[in-house]
Amino acid sequence: MNIASWIVQGLLALAFVAAGFLKTFTPIDQLAQQMVWVPDVPSWVPRLAGIAEILGAIGLIVPSLTRIQPKMTVYAAYGLIAVMVLAAIFHLSRGEGSMVVPNIIFSLLAGFVAWVRTSKAPIAPKS
Repeated sequence: MNIASWIVQGLLALAFVAAGFLKTFTPIDQLAQQMVWVPDVPSWVPRLAGIAEILGAIGLIVPSLTRIQPKMTVYAAYGLIAVMVLAAIFHLSRGEGSMVVPNIIFSLLAGFVAWVRTSKAPIAPKS
C-alpha cells in the first residue's frame, strides 16, 4: 500500500501542479480560450483555484517526503477533495456534466491517499 500511495501521490501532485500553474500564470485571455468557464467568472477565481491546487500538490508530497508533520499530507488530500467537490458543483450548476468526471476521479484518488496515509500505511514523523 505504501508504494501504491506514493505513486498516486506523485501522479496527483503532477496533475495538480500542471493545472495550478496553468490557472495561476496563464494570461486570463489565453486561459479563457482553453477553459470555457473562465470568461464567466472574476479573474481571481481561476487564480485562487490554481494557487489552491499548487499548494495541495506540495502538501501531498513534502510532508511525507521530509517526515515533518506527515499528517499534513492527509489534510492536503482532504483539501484537494474539497476543491474537486466545489469544482464539480460549479460545473454542474453550469450544465457541464461531462466536466465533473475528472473531479470525481481526482477526488477518489485523493481519498485513497488520505485513507492509506491515515490507516494502512501512515508515515511516522521524524523523532
